[in-house]
Order: sequence, then structure tokens, then C-alpha cells
Amino acid sequence: MRFLCIILTVLLSFCSSSFAAEKINIEATLSDTAKYVYETVKNPEVGSVGGEWAILGLARSGYDVPGEYYRDYYENVKKYVISVNGNLHNKKYTEYSRLLVALTAIGKNPSDVAGYNLMKPLGDYEKTVWQGINGPVWALIALDCGNYEMPVNENASVQATREMYINKILESQTSDGGWALTGDIADVDVTGMALQALSKYRDNENVNNAIERALICMSQKQNENGGFSSWSTENSESCVQMIVALSELGVPISDERFVKKGKTIFDSLYTYYTPGNGFMHVKEGSETNLMATEQALYCMAALDRFAKGKNSLYSMSDAITVAEKEAVSEKTEEVYPIKTFSDIAEHKNKTAIESLASRGIINGKSEKMFEPDATMTRAEFATIVVNALNLPGNSEKKFSDVNSSDWFFSYVNTAYAFGIVNGISETEFNPNGTITREEAAVMLTRAVAYGGVDTEIDVFEARNILAQFFDYVKASDWAISSLAFSVREGIVSDEVMEIKPKEAVKRGEIAQMIYNMLEIEK
Repeated sequence: MRFLCIILTVLLSFCSSSFAAEKINIEATLSDTAKYVYETVKNPEVGSVGGEWAILGLARSGYDVPGEYYRDYYENVKKYVISVNGNLHNKKYTEYSRLLVALTAIGKNPSDVAGYNLMKPLGDYEKTVWQGINGPVWALIALDCGNYEMPVNENASVQATREMYINKILESQTSDGGWALTGDIADVDVTGMALQALSKYRDNENVNNAIERALICMSQKQNENGGFSSWSTENSESCVQMIVALSELGVPISDERFVKKGKTIFDSLYTYYTPGNGFMHVKEGSETNLMATEQALYCMAALDRFAKGKNSLYSMSDAITVAEKEAVSEKTEEVYPIKTFSDIAEHKNKTAIESLASRGIINGKSEKMFEPDATMTRAEFATIVVNALNLPGNSEKKFSDVNSSDWFFSYVNTAYAFGIVNGISETEFNPNGTITREEAAVMLTRAVAYGGVDTEIDVFEARNILAQFFDYVKASDWAISSLAFSVREGIVSDEVMEIKPKEAVKRGEIAQMIYNMLEIEK
């Protein structure tokens, strides 16, 4: 799309110096590390080193990896699964979870790998939690990364549910607010992973309270240089787990709770980096090693995706399959797995909703319900536009009612920074207020204009375009030109008798407008 391409070009000159410097470091380091992992792990196989973490990092980083690389990995997975008769481990069910995550990242179905259902073991509650907190943590991450249904395991003495795994994690929280493999003192690595597992359940009050306690605990444990220590040793992996946790939670690394003496967690992680050779585990007397490097790779992929408003590391509805990867060329578009909702089967905006949801641009109100006829808040709208345009995140606080702990913090500030949304005053954004049709038209027109498209329409042409609607005279003067442009370009439908400029726009209508905006210049 022409205007989106122009957007990407203009973004390169984005002038926020602190963010730009951070972004350049992340992008350059991510690319260099991905290159190192790709060239070092030449034949990825099942395993925690040279296997799943390398695949996860490469697949989610956006690094240009040939399709046959993932195809060969999948063939190695099938051979291994056959060799063990589908039994990855009798005790450590994190072996299944780790493999599920990697397979989902490359668009493969973990319920049928050489005829074996690798998801089924996670339906056994007692066996999954046998190894401690790691079991339920990674079971949730694995199942949620692909929005999988809880597998039914008829052989289990206790059939697992997501709620059971969540409760197991909550009841394991240490008295100081984090989590640990053993004992009652929080460990940074384990806490980071537990936060990743709980990140998709913040609408549960108990979960949200546990998360907030853990964030306070981790802020207190953070070192003065921005890094973390585990088992009394400062190391890169602890930084990794907390960066991924914050990214999954939608908390920027510039959050004031995690900046110590001007240093972020990434600043600390970067000190373990050796250009061209990956990352060290610890700094003193150490060389780089592959495990630390693979973890740093998927960590930076998580951070880069968060900064650009993409799906998070472990939200893989946007994963491209191996077959699609092999077939894609520079001139073909990505093909996304279809995401749908039970309440849009007969809805007029179904195609638009499914298209945007499958690409990670818009979410449902829950996993199964979109609620197309509900209204949309200003914060939700800002989020969707940022996702649609793939804008890099901005964490500079602007509004008094948009706080760094809010899930929409980065999205609102990004949309404002690029001139797409304004506040209701100099200091307030009103994130929970609804969006009217004329407001939506103005904001989407700004999004198009930012890409270099001429959206100006004089008042006479505008009124001529809008005259087909009985109620166009109700539109605000400041919205007339944008409404006319939106109608002329097909962003707003001209197949109705009324444009209803002052009415709150519905979620399904917003999806259709953004879908139309992205389609008009293909």
C-alpha cells in the first residue's frame, strides 16, 4: 500500500532522540544476533539449545530465514517424536510446552506431529504440575500462544483446566510477591516467566493483584545498573525474562519502576553483547554462549515487536506457516491463519473483523466473542490504528489520565506522537470515552495523510459528496472534509441514507473502516 510504504520511510526520521537511539540499538542488535544464531545453528533439532529457543527467536524476529530452514527443523522434530513414540518425557512436561511454542511460531499443528498429539499431555494436571511451578507456567504459555483449547486427556486422573493452572501459579506466589522454584524468596527468572504466563489474564482481579505485587517485588530487586541477579549472580538471562514479561504485559522498559539511575533493563542486557558473537551469560571472565544468545534473541524480538505495536512474542495468530514461508516472494502478501468469533457468523462486518483479527490488528472482547455492536473506547481505537499502521511505540507520557501501568499507555502516546489522535484537552485524553463516527473519520483521514496522501477536500466538494446523506448537516465543521474524504475513498460506506456523525461508532464498523482504509491503496 503506497501510503503505508511512505509511512515507513517517514518513520526513519522520527525525531524523538531517546527513543530513536534505543530503537536503533535494539534493531541493529536483533538483526546481528539473529544472523549469528542462524549461521551457528545450521541444523536445528529438538532441544533447549540449538532447537526450540533458536526457532522461536528467529521466527518471531522477522529475520529473513529461508523456508527450508524451518521445514528441516520440522522434519527433525517428526523423526525425534517417532523415535520416542510420542513420549517426550515421563516427568518433565515442559518438554511438551517448549516444543508447542516453537511449532506454533512456524505455523505447525502440535496436535498432529507424525501422528502424535503433543498437546494432549498438558491436559493431565497432576503430571504437568509434578515438576513444580515451571509446569503450569509453561503449559499456559504454550496453550495461549496459539489460542488452543485445553486438550482432553482421558488417561489423566485429574483433567486440567486453565483456571487450575492459574490458581496453581497464584497459590505459589512467595510472600515477597514473586515466584521461585523452591523456598519463599522470589527468583527473578521464575517470576519473569510466571508474569508471562499470567499476562493474558489481567481481567481476573486476583491475577492482576498478583501481577502488581510481582512488579513491585521485581522493581525492588532490580540492580542500580538496570539489570538483575539470580542466585546472587548478575546475568543476562534474568534481564531476558523480565523484558519478555514486561513486553507481554504491555509495560514499556522505560516504565519509571524499572529505570534505575537512568538505566533500563535493556541497557544492562546490552552490556552482555559482543557484536557478531552473541551474548554472554555473565560478564566477568566469560565468553558468549549459545543458550544466553538464543534467549537474548527472542527477548529482543519481544521488545522489537512491542515497540512496533505488533503481536507480542507469545501471541502467535500472526505466525506464518512453513509452507507459506517457502512460497512467499517479495511481491506476495503474508497469509495469516483465520481468527474468528462465535458472535460474527452472520454479521455484515465479518470479513473485515476476521481479516484484522487474524493479522493481530484488532482483538475480541474475549477469545470467543468480538461484540461487534458494542461501542469502542478512545484507547481501543488508538491501539487498533497503531497496530494497523505498524507504528513504533512511544513511551513519552503526555496525558495525566494515561499512566505507564495502563495497557494502552504506549498505544495512546504513539498515536498522539504521529498526529493521529488528540486529547480532549492539553492534559487529558479520556481513554475510556467513546468514539463517534465523525471522530473516527477524522482520525483515519489523518492516518492516511501521514503517509503522504493528499486528503484535502474544499468545502464545496465536501458538501457535494455528503449531500447524499440526509443528516450530513449535523456533522461538525471540523469533520466535514474528513467525512467527505472517507466517503469518497470508500472508508465510510455510501450505501446508507444517514451518516450519523454524532453517534458512537460500533466495534464492527471501526473494523470495516480500517479494513477499507488498508484496502484502498493495495
